[in-house]
Amino acid sequence: MSIPNTETTPAAAEGTTGNPSSEPGKDGVQRRTAVRWKLFLLLLVLVAVNYIDRGSISVALPIIQKEFNLAPELVGLLLSAFFWTYAVMQIPVGLLIDKFGPRKVMTASCIGWGAATAASGMAGGFLSMFIARMGIGVTEAGVMPAGGKLNAIWMHKSERGRGATILDAGAPLGAGLGGIIIAALIASTGSWRWSFVIAGAATVLMGLAVWWYVRDNPREHRGVNEAEAAYIEASHAAEDAEAKLDGGQGKRALLPYLKFRSFWAMCLGWLGFNGVFYGLLTWGPLYLAQAKGFDLKTIGWSTFVIFGAGFVGEIIGGTIADKWRAAGASANLVMRTLLGISSAVVIGGLVGVTVVADPTTAVVLLSLVMFFLRWVGLFWSIPSILGGRTNAGVLGGAMNFSGNISGFVTPIAVGLIVGATGSYTWALLYFVGSAIIMGASVLTLNYNKRLPV
Repeated sequence: MSIPNTETTPAAAEGTTGNPSSEPGKDGVQRRTAVRWKLFLLLLVLVAVNYIDRGSISVALPIIQKEFNLAPELVGLLLSAFFWTYAVMQIPVGLLIDKFGPRKVMTASCIGWGAATAASGMAGGFLSMFIARMGIGVTEAGVMPAGGKLNAIWMHKSERGRGATILDAGAPLGAGLGGIIIAALIASTGSWRWSFVIAGAATVLMGLAVWWYVRDNPREHRGVNEAEAAYIEASHAAEDAEAKLDGGQGKRALLPYLKFRSFWAMCLGWLGFNGVFYGLLTWGPLYLAQAKGFDLKTIGWSTFVIFGAGFVGEIIGGTIADKWRAAGASANLVMRTLLGISSAVVIGGLVGVTVVADPTTAVVLLSLVMFFLRWVGLFWSIPSILGGRTNAGVLGGAMNFSGNISGFVTPIAVGLIVGATGSYTWALLYFVGSAIIMGASVLTLNYNKRLPV
């Protein structure tokens, strides 16, 4: 994926950052730096590492299940452990992001979850692994809401679709790469435990990279020139004027949003989306092993294909949305059309998986589902649409809290369904129900204006 080209603008005042590219060229124009895109590429890598760590247990689960002698119901409970604390922490961490800035919260999150991931490799049984997974949930909680806040701060209004999907595309990328990387680490070290320790150490290093490169304001970054800073600030000023705010300083609060339909549509849409995505992330590898007879290596590559399709789909979806908006289409037309198509294909594809017996066809259909499902990553532009820069953190936390209710309910529900029926058919139909909730919500939400809070 390439970084968009820098563009030329009339030279403003002398650059405030000392960056050489702040100087006007011979023709009196100044090339905008592209630090905002580089920053979001770093966030893409960070979220990918996040999902490699988060999904590592699913890849190693066939081994862990045998070692700990776990029934399907206990497997579901173990898979849900991360999401209990991750969901509970979303709104508190969103408030912290709005108060202290995304850089500090994101850095602390990386270092903490790296340590917790390494600790999970030392678990001696179900209880200690359950506690370690809860610890990963607490420490990972700040990453996505902080990314949503950075999208509001750093991205021009016309670029937030791509910003949101670059950020969120780390999820399928990490899930896809995680299948190969964790499987390879297990094979090379001979231990699922060492694979978790190594993944945790890599995450701590990512935390240091975040502290080094991320800033809470474009003008605080040494690489940003005057043209890029002015370009971003002009977009902010236009948005504030449209919302009739002075400098974007609305009330910093969550409760006033509860009376708006679009707030609840945002939350329910993300809940439905995660009912499908987390279901496939947590139970997908075991489904391929038990229902389709795949071995560990085949699981790794199949997971890579399925979630790799989601990565490609998410980047394409964000690009289409921004280009269509740039051509003059309204936000409602763009988002409702794209996300409506996404929901219809996901529902149809999941129904297809329930009726096909061929393993290869099942993988192809799941790849199609993931390609269109990940268009809903555009939702990470919604906190800034509805709440502006002031409340993007807490709205992102509220949205992610709702989504991660699915995170802890879905693994348990699938475990109970599989344990009771001995089949994955009704589990897949559970995912269909989640997709229907997603579809209804994306068509209800008003994407055109900031909420008057």
